[in-house]
Amino acid sequence: MSVKNGRQFLSIPGPTTVPDEVLAAMHRPAVDIRKGELVEVTARLKDGLRMISKSKGTPFIYIANGHGAWEAALSNVLCRNDKILVLESGSFAAGWGQAGGTIGLDVEVLPGSWRKAVDPAAVEERLKSDTSGDIKAVLIVQVDTASSVVNDIPAIRRAIDNAGHDALLMVDTIASLGTMDYRMDEWGVDVTVAACQKGLMMSPGVSFTIANERAMARHQKADLRTAYWDWTNRMGPEHYQNYAGTPPVHMLFGLQKAFELIREEGLDNIFTRHSLLAGATRAAVGKWAEDGEFAFNIIDPNERANSVTTVLVTNPQNLDAIHDYCIEKCGVVVGVGIAALSGKALRIAHMGHINAPMLLGTLGSIEMSLKAQNILHGASGVEAAINYLATNVPR
Repeated sequence: MSVKNGRQFLSIPGPTTVPDEVLAAMHRPAVDIRKGELVEVTARLKDGLRMISKSKGTPFIYIANGHGAWEAALSNVLCRNDKILVLESGSFAAGWGQAGGTIGLDVEVLPGSWRKAVDPAAVEERLKSDTSGDIKAVLIVQVDTASSVVNDIPAIRRAIDNAGHDALLMVDTIASLGTMDYRMDEWGVDVTVAACQKGLMMSPGVSFTIANERAMARHQKADLRTAYWDWTNRMGPEHYQNYAGTPPVHMLFGLQKAFELIREEGLDNIFTRHSLLAGATRAAVGKWAEDGEFAFNIIDPNERANSVTTVLVTNPQNLDAIHDYCIEKCGVVVGVGIAALSGKALRIAHMGHINAPMLLGTLGSIEMSLKAQNILHGASGVEAAINYLATNVPR
């Protein structure tokens, strides 16, 4: 017996559900890549990136996933053997640092916790001890998709400034941009990394870097630059140089529609929607956790991301049971733990193109799997989610 027929719902933290309007925008003939409509699309996309990141910086668009944008960011502002300080709070800042190691950077990881945000005081202390200025860049994620922590970017900027250090601040917003507030210029971020498949509601395959004037100045002396990633080449006079060759034509039309949807809803409304759906998820998980089988990975409620919730599971055997039941019986794909949390956690996504019925359907499917399989859990999680939304979304 199954109730999964109908559209499968993807509830993983990337790629996320792509709106029908975005899919439709890509279903069209190709166009001239050198002049005309596509040139205007590229300009609008760059304006959209500035709008969403709240920056006057210079955006660059890559035919790559987020890992590609990581390499683009590092190679354009650093030199071989430069030291980078990676701020650990889960899997992805460390992964970014490892990518730097493969291209000749000296990688230092400031140890952190998978259950807490980065400690700004520890960052300040480490940078004060770097009296020779060996550290050239500080790498951090705003949201770590694996741990579901949200880091305080303005506090990290203050820590760098309080230390009197000249390191660039480089921020990965792949799991946060378009889901929560981000103010690149106001917060003093030098390089922003982003990708399209999460809060920006697009199929995977396009990523971005945004550089401020300070980063562009460092770029002039960087010796890790290569032809494909190089910002200078991508600012050349020919339109195709924006993409170091043939543009991803149909994806650009899809992105244009996604950015139109973001403008129509408005960033503040988008952030509020994500906050409400995250709150509903936490209300449900809080109930399920009452009997000890489940727990929030992030201990401090103020450090839990509005785009994804990582839920620790005491009995690893229950993970596959929950995941398989949701897919096979309900048609819902729930995220699983990755890296250090592989086999230890569920990840519930609430980012991008998502509303109350979609979230409640995911939470309902999970709770249905718990009841059907007699997995220990606190009762009435979905009811708690509904009550949270009913209280916070009044008539």
